[in-house]
Amino acid sequence: MRVCAAPPFVAEHALPCDARGRPHDLLCLRQLQVFDDEPAWVRDAFERAPYAVVRRAPAPEGLVAIGLRGVERAQRYGTWARAADVVTVVSPESLRQTGPLTGRDTLPPFAALAFLQNCSGGPLAGFVWGPTGSAGFELATRAPAVSESSDLDLLIRTPEPLARDSARALLDQLQALAERIGIRVDAQLETPAGGVALAEWAAGKARVMVRHASGPQLLADPWAQTIARTTRSGAV
Repeated sequence: MRVCAAPPFVAEHALPCDARGRPHDLLCLRQLQVFDDEPAWVRDAFERAPYAVVRRAPAPEGLVAIGLRGVERAQRYGTWARAADVVTVVSPESLRQTGPLTGRDTLPPFAALAFLQNCSGGPLAGFVWGPTGSAGFELATRAPAVSESSDLDLLIRTPEPLARDSARALLDQLQALAERIGIRVDAQLETPAGGVALAEWAAGKARVMVRHASGPQLLADPWAQTIARTTRSGAV
């Protein structure tokens, strides 16, 4: 998050895990508690679309770490919501067959998404995946968030190890699609240890950056190693 509220809890009581909401899930909230340091745009954005994304950060029982987005790219705010205020949870994979608003299907991110949705033998065949970022937000909330210059962000769930050569082949196919449509496709693998950029895993690095609620860490194998417990805040 570009800006983050001060935690409304004692750090020692926080849980650095994602048990009460998976990163990138969108939460529809009945209300949002007020923080003294929140940006001026937050209330208008929440009134426009009462949704927030689950972010990777510690939270105690009864709270969920969330991120809010405004209409401008720089308007991002990390805070916490009461679990009791969550009305519905929308996962990225639940949006993979959702269509955009009328007249917005020609926007590059939605054009790329339509190809992935409709191609049974495409690069993501066999994976559990879904859109995140602005495309996922617009599909879930029906509030315009995508522009001509928006990227297409994807989450790919990989509970089992993904071979490096398979990752490279997948990356090449997604990049070919992006070049054909004229956008950037940014894919993240959701591994047991946390989020890993597909491009980084496909590059064959000895260690990759893993995003987890306890903070980013460099790991050689995100399917084999666990994250140490800490209480640092993190971003999705």
